[in-house]
Amino acid sequence: MARQIVLAVSGSPSSKSRTALVVQHVLGLLRTENLETRFLSVRDLPAEALLRGNTSEPQIAEALAAVEQASGIVFATPIFKAAYSGLLKCMLDILPQFALAGKAILPIATGGSVAHVLALDYGLRPVLQSMGARHIVQSHFIPEKDVTVQGDDVVLDPATAMPLGEAVHHFKASLGLIAIDALMGHPRPVRPTLENSSIPFTRVIEPRRTDG
Repeated sequence: MARQIVLAVSGSPSSKSRTALVVQHVLGLLRTENLETRFLSVRDLPAEALLRGNTSEPQIAEALAAVEQASGIVFATPIFKAAYSGLLKCMLDILPQFALAGKAILPIATGGSVAHVLALDYGLRPVLQSMGARHIVQSHFIPEKDVTVQGDDVVLDPATAMPLGEAVHHFKASLGLIAIDALMGHPRPVRPTLENSSIPFTRVIEPRRTDG
């Protein structure tokens, strides 16, 4: 079987970004023998070329090629003022109209409040659909309070880790890496134990024990 490529695109403008760490963590959950993972931080692209849509600039051209070569793309963005980031919008704007045709997509967002969760489905998803995506997995929002940064990795609260693991499971199925099962679409299905499950659950923070 030919190796597929999954590209993760971070639309965070921050140099110390929870969003970027979370999406790289997702790439870690996805890694298998037949899958190559790549990471693109839009903030590292030359700003003037990005804003002007100069697709002949070498780094911009390389980013466009990475999108074209990917079978699946994880788009990750912080939520600002109830919308996905302007930086991610700049990246989407320079892509060809149907750049996502034939690709599986997993949209992920981080934010301070679950009140912003609809920014994914009402803001970002329609744009991704208009670009011809073959399948867009259910969007997943991650509250910042559920993310603990530890060096170059993150530890997630169980309330976020379990549904994120399920979203990754769905994404792998959409890429044909695992079989589709009857529980697809359920955010918290009753599956086998973590040790026996095919779901690549993230490492979670264990709940604190209390006396009495």
